Amino acid sequence: MRSSLRKATVFLLRNPVASALSSVKRTTWRVAVAGLVALPAGQAAADPGFSRFVADFWPTARAAGVSAQTYNSVFAGMEPDTDTLRLMDRQSEFVKPIWEYLDSAVSESRVEKGRELLQQYGPVLRQIEARFGVDREAVLAIWGMETNYGGFMGRHNVIQALATLAYAAPRRKSFWERELVTALNIVQAGHVRFQDMEGSWAGAMGHTQFMPSSWKAYAADYDGDGRRDIWTSIPDALASTASYLKKHGWQTGKTWGYEVQLPSGFDYHLADGEKTKTLSEWTRYGVQRMNGRDFPRPSDNAILVLPAGANGPAFLMLRNFYVIKRYNNATAYALAVGHLADRIIGGGPLAGDWSRQHLPLTRSETKELQALLNRRGFQVGAADGKVGPATRRGIRAFQVSRGLVPDGYASAVLLAKLKMDG
Repeated sequence: MRSSLRKATVFLLRNPVASALSSVKRTTWRVAVAGLVALPAGQAAADPGFSRFVADFWPTARAAGVSAQTYNSVFAGMEPDTDTLRLMDRQSEFVKPIWEYLDSAVSESRVEKGRELLQQYGPVLRQIEARFGVDREAVLAIWGMETNYGGFMGRHNVIQALATLAYAAPRRKSFWERELVTALNIVQAGHVRFQDMEGSWAGAMGHTQFMPSSWKAYAADYDGDGRRDIWTSIPDALASTASYLKKHGWQTGKTWGYEVQLPSGFDYHLADGEKTKTLSEWTRYGVQRMNGRDFPRPSDNAILVLPAGANGPAFLMLRNFYVIKRYNNATAYALAVGHLADRIIGGGPLAGDWSRQHLPLTRSETKELQALLNRRGFQVGAADGKVGPATRRGIRAFQVSRGLVPDGYASAVLLAKLKMDG
């Protein structure tokens, strides 16, 4: 019976006449496909809804050029990824302080491994740098950050994870469906075997964790074998990362930024994360490199960033820092990549100290902070738990009114002050 059903269903998938079936026949076809792609031999479907999703998604995949053969072979016996189901609903209240993040991300072991790989892949990295104009240490640092140099690329099959999200995620359904179609086409084109398509629970793939759409737009075939294999070919993965950075505006031979020292009496309103000035202009405000040296290119534009407020290190961030943020739009991530790149080529640890009692706020604590600011007359808008420009302006206004350093940083110390404020 199962053999007959499989043959009949494959025929329907391949036969163009299937698109003209009556509504009754279409219903039968959906049931047949569900039986094909979701039932392991001798077992009942663990999630009938997922089976229906797979059946109903076939016309979308077919319209995007996915063959019945690829679709059948990929989805036969597939069930939802239980780990993806668990993680997509997790709303962690814990916020890792940036100093803890950096301690882990730029560990001595990761630095040493990066230096070893700089030697091991020296010829490949030199060619990639020459081809794409992206500094080799930056490419290595992203590899180190994303998967610990291939040590952990995720334990999920990307198509299974994306199918689970397209089926069950309450938000961004169309996004997950587009990523799923692209992943299916990657397998069909022979760039990677379905079983080798490793990635994260959210579908980020390979050594340097590309989403399928990013792979489609930016992945590179370093060795010219016709495949852009970011899963098993390290040169392809590194070249793809360089391609991504270059196409987002990487400036060859320039750094990501500088750790700097601020003068006494500095106007912290200039450190809003938005004001752009040349390095020579920042110098006139008394901002200096920690090592006392001059900036090599005074005409470069930079933004002053205080990741942990006035009680932590300060940085002048250049264009390449914001290119790194296109890879992962988090200040902590981009700072870690830049710092790891510097360490790999011989740079030392950060010079500034983090004031570790100034802990960042959880989302619920941020809502409480915003509500208190609004109550005190420092209007920041809706208490949504997100620290945006309006919240930072409100924090600064409160800090000025109380004689505090107006750095606009939302911390546990600031929340405690607001709670005590009459």
